[in-house]
Amino acid sequence: MVRPYAVKGIKRKKKAERYDIDEGEIEEQQEEMTTKRARQEEEEEEEEEEEEEEEEEEEKEEEEEKKAEEAIVVLPGIPVAPSNKKTKAGVIFVLEKACLEVAKVGKTYHILNSDDHANFLRKNNRNPADYRPDIIHQALLAVLDSPLNKAGMIKAVYVKTGKGVLFEVKPYVRMPRTSKRFYGLMLQLLQKLSVTATGKREKLLRVIKNPVTQYLPPDSRKIGLSFSSNKLVQLRDYVAAAGDDQQLVFVVGAMAHGKIDQEYTDDFISVSNYPLSAACCIGRICNALEYKWKIL
Repeated sequence: MVRPYAVKGIKRKKKAERYDIDEGEIEEQQEEMTTKRARQEEEEEEEEEEEEEEEEEEEKEEEEEKKAEEAIVVLPGIPVAPSNKKTKAGVIFVLEKACLEVAKVGKTYHILNSDDHANFLRKNNRNPADYRPDIIHQALLAVLDSPLNKAGMIKAVYVKTGKGVLFEVKPYVRMPRTSKRFYGLMLQLLQKLSVTATGKREKLLRVIKNPVTQYLPPDSRKIGLSFSSNKLVQLRDYVAAAGDDQQLVFVVGAMAHGKIDQEYTDDFISVSNYPLSAACCIGRICNALEYKWKIL
């Protein structure tokens, strides 16, 4: 079908270009262009700074992990397995309700503590006084640095956090001395579930399944310690009464406030008329056992 001659597309007239633009309009356009460029440059600079900060934080995290791994070494002179194979003599420590909670503060993850994260904890309606990972740090140093451990008489050390995470610490591990390195190590453990020895495949720290009772010897005597207990004992006499054929398991609280779980303990005792820190309490236990087994 042929289109009629009269029905043709209407030609649109071209808009006449304006040549009568004022100098003020030109200046405004130039200012707009300069401001847009300045904004783009600022945005690019901000993006570059953010990328640099992220790279620096990643590098810092890697350095902290390396330092934490380097800080954990096997203690010289401590046997990997206890030397006394003939007897069952030995002791196991269970440190309960340790405050080791991981949270994202800013752009990175941290072990929450009352010194560095007080403002963050208050914003989230939490009491900073309850976040004391330094207590478990001191308690582990008291256990692992004792002559009792260096003599190979500590069979195992278990730590249970306030959130219910259970992990094992090998007795021949050397813990970091400073708090920052210790927090970095605990962060690595709770995120990766294990920490291996440098140059070896052996796991020096590893997260394990609950409950802790499945790892304790069936004939062991499980003793809970608390200031609130009505049974006040002299530790040297109490330990001396136990036979060498029965392994002792001491359950000590590693928290600022509260009580340990008494469900799986056979005895619940107090060792002083005064409330003691976890490290002080562990020191008394080690001292009493060293006296019994004549470890100098």
